[in-house]
Amino acid sequence: MKKNKEYLEMKYLPVDVLQSFMQEVFIKLGVPEEEAQICSDVLIASDLKGIESHGIGRLKMYYDRIKAGIQNPVTNIDVLRDKCATAVWDGNNGMGQVISKKAMQAAIDKAEKYGLGAVAVRNSTHFGICGYYAEMAIRQNMIGLVFSNARPSICPTNGVSPILGTNPICFGAPTDLPYPFLYDAATSISQRGKVEQLAREEKETPLGWAIDLEGKPYTDTKGLLIDLLKQKAAMLPLGGTEEITGSHKGYGLATAVEILCASLQKGNYLNGLLGEDENGKPAPYRLGHFFMAINIEFFTDLVDFKKITTSICKDLQNSQLFPGKNRIYVAGEKEYEIEQKVRKQGIPIIPNLEKNIRIIQDELGLNLLNLD
Repeated sequence: MKKNKEYLEMKYLPVDVLQSFMQEVFIKLGVPEEEAQICSDVLIASDLKGIESHGIGRLKMYYDRIKAGIQNPVTNIDVLRDKCATAVWDGNNGMGQVISKKAMQAAIDKAEKYGLGAVAVRNSTHFGICGYYAEMAIRQNMIGLVFSNARPSICPTNGVSPILGTNPICFGAPTDLPYPFLYDAATSISQRGKVEQLAREEKETPLGWAIDLEGKPYTDTKGLLIDLLKQKAAMLPLGGTEEITGSHKGYGLATAVEILCASLQKGNYLNGLLGEDENGKPAPYRLGHFFMAINIEFFTDLVDFKKITTSICKDLQNSQLFPGKNRIYVAGEKEYEIEQKVRKQGIPIIPNLEKNIRIIQDELGLNLLNLD
């Protein structure tokens, strides 16, 4: 795939202006104002961290799903179980960001009382970046853990069928540094959203990210996105295709996430998350999530916890460098530094993303962004 020269013609939009635009789009689609603010807040948090695959770049996906009737703009949550430190919720195919923010807050409230809080969710939708919800716990001086299953796209070790989701894992903890330790990553070599971002940038998919049903490398990004939907291609788990490089570890982690996000709440799993009904027509994705908050002060003094966690991070950062490298990062550090830059220069908008924004503006009759 050739890189389009127009990709270099990038525009930058102010953070507050872009967030207001996204909020207004959600409102126009029928999302209540307060909940539209939550949705736009989650998306802009992704762009601020430089995670372009899950910010404004995903707005068109939500737009299309709501318009198609497979995602409900009004979120109605049913509490199926609520016992002491745990709960099980049904999101009724509402807005994933709304469901997830409320679920993590419930987990935090339970952790305040019991030391631990966990909420399992079924029948939800795509919720953005996991880190947003883990940071909610961090701001309350707690540890946050977030898991989600996803539509099928990665194959098991020794297999080629795209049956598991990219199933992210997130772990966040407070430190005395300007940023928390915040690990947020898919259990595949790369998440599907990055492939979508590569398509917008008109770039090939890196070798080793995906394979076809014959086990051959798949680097044609546009073709890959089509064949993932047709289940004729698969993303690879962390570790790639072979056990000797750790493929079984990524596969095992993805499966563990599937269990946390389906078994506990009697939710859909694996090919049950294709987003199709029995006739192959578009249907809700019915994703599952699992949120946990750990109250540090039930285990140790917060001051001591932060001191030790900070020491761990600093020792890693100051350890001996690999030849030719000039810095060692810990999880959350790069995103913190990117956010400082993005707040000053704005959110980058490449031409293919601009096209999607223009479509949304025109169809909804909005004139909030000056793209000329």
